[in-house]
Amino acid sequence: MADPTQGIPFVPWKLQVGETYVNRDGMLFEYTPVGSEELPADGELITVLAIQMGRVLLIRDRSYITKSGPSVRRLEAEAMKLVAKYTSVPAPEVIYTRFNDGHGTIAMTIIPGTTLEKHWEGLDDDDNEIKKSLCRQIWELLSQLRQIPQKPELSHLFQCAADGSHTRDPMIEDFQQPSRPLETDLQLRTRIYERYIRCGGSRYKDQLFDMLPHSSSSVFTHADIAPRNIMVDERHQITGLVDWEYSGWYPDYWEYAQIMRPSCLNRDWQAWMDATAPQKWDLSGINAARRILF
Repeated sequence: MADPTQGIPFVPWKLQVGETYVNRDGMLFEYTPVGSEELPADGELITVLAIQMGRVLLIRDRSYITKSGPSVRRLEAEAMKLVAKYTSVPAPEVIYTRFNDGHGTIAMTIIPGTTLEKHWEGLDDDDNEIKKSLCRQIWELLSQLRQIPQKPELSHLFQCAADGSHTRDPMIEDFQQPSRPLETDLQLRTRIYERYIRCGGSRYKDQLFDMLPHSSSSVFTHADIAPRNIMVDERHQITGLVDWEYSGWYPDYWEYAQIMRPSCLNRDWQAWMDATAPQKWDLSGINAARRILF
């Protein structure tokens, strides 16, 4: 910050991840704490948690989190409300939302703990029982999500986001606008095949459609379960699942397929999730499509 006495305009995209500022009427100033729990008397304390594609996460006054940006959608808030209503799965509680002119903001409670991504780094080869326990906890939470019912007005859709909107998952996002609804498993498999061909896929051109898994039911799915989106405490207990921006109703194999993505960076965690999975599917078709669509 060039001039600490003058501050800089509060422009979220220009902030530094991990930095803490004092917001005074839209101007940001350096924060010099006197005590670890002390809050500034003349402004709002802001800590930059993350800056991702189209969204900024801020911790405000150490009390709650805001997620804002052009890619923040209503579906994420709706997902967390559904989880709170129908399950005991720990997730952020929605405090308020604001959506207008292509920009969204969701204010939510803070989930305690550290990410499983960091927690797993502290485990070694002698901690197999802890790893097994953590993965079984995750599967138990996911089993609760699968029981969340679809609203009657969405019951004709085989796949949709938590608020009934169309998904932006690159596997099934529609090339056509407006997006065509996915009302059956056949339509979903056809969509994956269409995208594979349109994106230049050729190796499995004649086999891919038959390689894709079939599903007779769609279930509520987080759709982005990864160590970075799971919070854990010091006792190796899951304290919450975060980042619900892809959640909705998907084929019953989708959560497993997402967890087993070849792009997963933590192969040890992935192997343990596979070993403890209550059900498995043949993902050869999904993974063949991913080589082109991701």
